[in-house]
Amino acid sequence: MAYTLKDREKPRPLLPPAAVSVASFIVPGLGQILSRCIQRGLLLFASFASITLMLGWRVNLLAHREPTALAMLRKAFQRRPFFIGLVIACLVILWLWNVWDAYNRAAKTRRGGFGLFALVLFTFFALGWQVSDIDLYKMVREFPDAMKPLSKVLWPWKAATTREVFSISAAAEIAVPCQENPPPPPLEKPGEPYIMAEPNCGELSSLDDNNNIMPGTVIHLTGRGFQPNVETEIWWSDPLDNQFHVRQAGEYVTIISDEDGAFQLDLIMPYRMIPPSARVLQTHKVVALQLASLGPLKASEPLMLTIERMVETIFMGMMATFFGIILSIPVSFLAARNLMSGSKITMAVYYLTRTILNIIRSIEPLIWAIIAVVWVGLGPFAGIIALTVHSVAALGKLYSEAIEGIDPGPIEAVQATGANWLQTIMFGVVPQMIAPFVSFSIYRWDINVRMSTIIGLVGGGGIGFILIQYIRLLDYRAAGIAVWFIAVTVAVLDYVSAEIRVRFI
Repeated sequence: MAYTLKDREKPRPLLPPAAVSVASFIVPGLGQILSRCIQRGLLLFASFASITLMLGWRVNLLAHREPTALAMLRKAFQRRPFFIGLVIACLVILWLWNVWDAYNRAAKTRRGGFGLFALVLFTFFALGWQVSDIDLYKMVREFPDAMKPLSKVLWPWKAATTREVFSISAAAEIAVPCQENPPPPPLEKPGEPYIMAEPNCGELSSLDDNNNIMPGTVIHLTGRGFQPNVETEIWWSDPLDNQFHVRQAGEYVTIISDEDGAFQLDLIMPYRMIPPSARVLQTHKVVALQLASLGPLKASEPLMLTIERMVETIFMGMMATFFGIILSIPVSFLAARNLMSGSKITMAVYYLTRTILNIIRSIEPLIWAIIAVVWVGLGPFAGIIALTVHSVAALGKLYSEAIEGIDPGPIEAVQATGANWLQTIMFGVVPQMIAPFVSFSIYRWDINVRMSTIIGLVGGGGIGFILIQYIRLLDYRAAGIAVWFIAVTVAVLDYVSAEIRVRFI
């Protein structure tokens, strides 16, 4: 076989192409290694092994109760036929392609290099799709249901203002069960709201042997004297004075009063758990309730709390940046190789400082916030500690790399005058570092303000703390106010930091 000059410059394969192909058939990637393409062979072996292990993991999750590996694979294929079949097909094609690639490497033809790794990436993508539980159909199907809370987040300003709320209510007694002498209807007083139930006794809804609701007595409610054209809620009060908003067909029972403040409604008596020993005459109440907002508009509690926490968030970022700058400047000189390469002791300090900075920086501020909350408790101080620790590591690395990239001329000139190490830093390093120091410090302030909105999720103070509380309470309008303030504040601070860079750098 004739080789080109380029081929002759590279090491020859250890075995003939046929033997190399057999080796790759037995162990994927081994043929490439024998063809002196070591990195390619190791990468193929690692990819094939990773895909096989991940497939085995997913099969075990899908069919872990089956006794044998073959039974597990069969059960997993029944549950996820497209995914299991696709990955197995990709593995088989990858295996055969790996054999053909090994032959080409040994024969010096160099064909099919990119396509093999494109198949590897596609297989990992298929595995990632299944591991991540991506369900586009569910996303599209449930989008209409998600629009209601999302619309409150996107436009939450209805909850930003409030008025003084007055309640208007009227109640009617309901006897359970019916007796010979049911309670009389409530007396109607002129100028006051009034509600009457017909009949004013009956049976509550109950559960059958299969825990299905058996509807109770239907009562007809007639109300008048309420505020006109206002939503009226129907509540129920049991003998223990436990009140709840009545639901029918999965929806809370409400009705809009007419222009005269009157309404009529048929209501199924709700279910209440009553012990057998309490099967005596009980008096329940049906209540019609209106909440009327009167008076001038004023800022709501969510709005005021969001503003307060947003100010707290900005100062958290500012204080953490200030402490981070103060502490990271001396550390950065110890982490600069060009300043610490004078002796073995200084190099040992250099490597120790770099290692500590790398370890601290590798831990996210969210984790540091959890540690700080355990240390000093909930609140903004824990957030400041977390951001400061991460800022020292991040700024120390940035400052030290900037120091390593400075012009050595001024340093040599200062040292030629007999200056010591501290004087060299003051007159040879610091004048060159003002601009990058300011730039990195402003950039870190921007990052700290953004991060301070997140660490509040674990109790680190700031607006993130109330944001997660609103989400847990399903108060999407209040959460939307917090989201809007975060977005506007970050945008404003980004503009301010850009202006500072323009003016001072």
